[in-house]
Amino acid sequence: MVVWAVAQRNGGTQNNGAADLVKARAQLLDGAGTRNPRLDPESLREALVDLFELWLTSKGNELGITADSGLAVVAVGGLGRREMLPYSDLDLVLLHDDVDPKVVSEVADQLWYPLWDAHIKLDHSVRTVPQALRVAADDMIAALGLLEARHIVGDEDLSNLLIGGVRREWRTGIRSRFDDLIAQTSARWQRSGEIAHRAEPDLKNGRGGLRDIQLLDALSIAQLTDAMPGLGPEVPGGGLKQAHRRLLDVRTELHRVAGRARDQLRAQDADEIGAALRIGDRFDLARTLTDSARTVSYSCDVGLRTAANALPRRGLARLRRMPVRRPLDEGVVEHSGEVVLARDARPQRDPGLILRVAAASAQTGLPMSATTLNRLSEDAPELREPWPKDALNDLLVLLGAGRGSIDAVEALDRTGLWGRLFPEWGAVRDLPPRDALHTWTVDRHLMETVAFASGLSTRVARPDLLALGALLHDIGKGRTGDHSIVGAELATHIGRRLGLWPSDVRTLSAIVRHHLLLPDTATRRDLDDPATVQHVADALGGDVGLLELLHTLAEADSMATGPGVWGDWKASLIGELVRRCRLVMAGEPLPQPEPIDPELLDKAAAGGVHVTLVPGDGKHTFAVTVIAPDEPGLLSDAAGVLALHALRVLSASLGSAGDAAINTFVVMPKFGDPPDAGLLRQELIRATTGALNLPEVLAKREAEAAGTGPGRHARAAPRLIWSSVSTPGQVILELRADDRVGLLSRLAGAFAATGANVRWAKVVTMGSAVVDAFSLELGDADSPALRDRIEKAVLDVVPRPAPAPPPTESGDTA
Repeated sequence: MVVWAVAQRNGGTQNNGAADLVKARAQLLDGAGTRNPRLDPESLREALVDLFELWLTSKGNELGITADSGLAVVAVGGLGRREMLPYSDLDLVLLHDDVDPKVVSEVADQLWYPLWDAHIKLDHSVRTVPQALRVAADDMIAALGLLEARHIVGDEDLSNLLIGGVRREWRTGIRSRFDDLIAQTSARWQRSGEIAHRAEPDLKNGRGGLRDIQLLDALSIAQLTDAMPGLGPEVPGGGLKQAHRRLLDVRTELHRVAGRARDQLRAQDADEIGAALRIGDRFDLARTLTDSARTVSYSCDVGLRTAANALPRRGLARLRRMPVRRPLDEGVVEHSGEVVLARDARPQRDPGLILRVAAASAQTGLPMSATTLNRLSEDAPELREPWPKDALNDLLVLLGAGRGSIDAVEALDRTGLWGRLFPEWGAVRDLPPRDALHTWTVDRHLMETVAFASGLSTRVARPDLLALGALLHDIGKGRTGDHSIVGAELATHIGRRLGLWPSDVRTLSAIVRHHLLLPDTATRRDLDDPATVQHVADALGGDVGLLELLHTLAEADSMATGPGVWGDWKASLIGELVRRCRLVMAGEPLPQPEPIDPELLDKAAAGGVHVTLVPGDGKHTFAVTVIAPDEPGLLSDAAGVLALHALRVLSASLGSAGDAAINTFVVMPKFGDPPDAGLLRQELIRATTGALNLPEVLAKREAEAAGTGPGRHARAAPRLIWSSVSTPGQVILELRADDRVGLLSRLAGAFAATGANVRWAKVVTMGSAVVDAFSLELGDADSPALRDRIEKAVLDVVPRPAPAPPPTESGDTA
């Protein structure tokens, strides 16, 4: 072995204290030429382990630390883990059992002093096994260190007594120590930050670093989780084992480059380390570290969650161990605080299940079970192209869930499922930013933009295209060419794959192509020059809707870039540019009612109450048509009955003929198959006669759907837009808001309560957002006061954002 040759060339290990050890280490580090080649990081660590074990074994034998001496040397830290880095501390414990204290002291001095004299950093202790066990019981850091203990030389039975005792007490005492372990880990993350998003990360203590892998090992020793949970070698980045090795390799080279122990990777060392590891420049190294750290972070989250659920319980907690399985969506339930598959779910036959699971996780804030993700990864088939409508809708629900979408997509991405849905994501995954303004990697920036865009969704008439534009606006980065042009081409392919209408595909492509047009023009050109405004209007083809989408995306994109990128100056410039562009663009046409099928007109003329339910265009969608006498409250009752039977209204076309209302709803069952049309008719008659108290029942259903957690708040503030029409006494009210259980029923009730008659309506649900247009007949009573009452009634039933926390007193600390 290399280490033996080095040691012998330096005259052995017994005559020169530890000076020979230092010389041998230096030769390993300075390796050059054929006799002593430069070792790669893994070989260097193995050689250093061999070198230090050789010296300690030889020195121990010299000092009489033998198998029957009652003395043993145990290594912890890097040497204990067989991860000896060039300038790692040497952490040793000298164990003794019924040995004269003077002898123990003399042996310790002769073992420690040569190491000190050679300037080798040493962390040492002298203990009996009971003393060491007491220290481990009282000190969490010491306990974690001793869990990595390994026998080096001397009485191996004595070492095994310590190692076995520490591990046994760790397993039996983990229930009482788990909260402290979590608190200590959280404090470390708070101090050291996330490796994945730090310019100069702490490779050892940062979130996603080597300490987290040691934490997973500790949880495994406690028999609460596997040491490498959830991620195998087939996932992006090669899984947790590969991430561990990469982090070790970078830290090894960091020691070699710095010439001393160091945990924080400095920017000035990155190029040299990247070249030494044959990774590339500092940007390539940053991408590698980000991938590894995010893999470790995800695995650590899974491990801690699995461990918490596996903790042994006592007393009454043990009796309450059986958690309730709460339905969340078709084939998806909550179990033990995680989103899991229902018992009857069939992933092999349900390609859309991946997105339903992720959407449920994003909306509820509950993590997806690692077992569920693994099962989906193994069994779920590819979505056919173009995607089914319900799969696209679930994607929009996921993207509209605010910050919950970030964690959900991260979990999908770390387990290889997101890349299956979006193969183009690989080029931007973990891609580091090229300028200091950007806080995040490109893929994380895209998801941050999605989260900010969800809070602005009510500003636009097409929140679905805003969400998709936010997701894809930088998808062209990491490739050759202008990322806006490349991204527009990719967006076209993706839009077709998702099953968007051709016109929507063109709009999505234009969003990506021109996502920098407004901020670049507003901040770099003269807004008073008519040519500037005309340039923008021409580039957008006079499309006011596209202008509106780009304006909102510019704000979300800036806020997702980093602190201070979006401010009053930039907002005012872009706002003024948009205002001037609107003046030269044609306005959008007002919403118009859909034409009514003649067959439905004949049914309406015949009188009575009719309810039909037929399959819709999608696999899980149905069309429900309600024909009944047009009386106040009918729309509210019809929509309420649909909500009562877990039928989510995706769109609706509401009209009338004579004294009859003709309302057609496109619905999707939340669970299973839809109810029979006859049952819906019976429930509608009960509601209209007052036998069924719909508001009370719907409130109960919504409370059950929300679970025990806090009530759901909107991501974006609702927006109401009034438009006048040529018919006196009639107006159009457009509502943009987040969806909720029975929203259409509640809205119709609000209109009825204020005396506003709904002449016709067009209702569209896009993911978790609604864009509804109502033609209201107000008659002679139309006045600002009446419109204020209608607005108040509507805002009372739509979801609102959570109230801002009260300001902190100047003398308080958070």
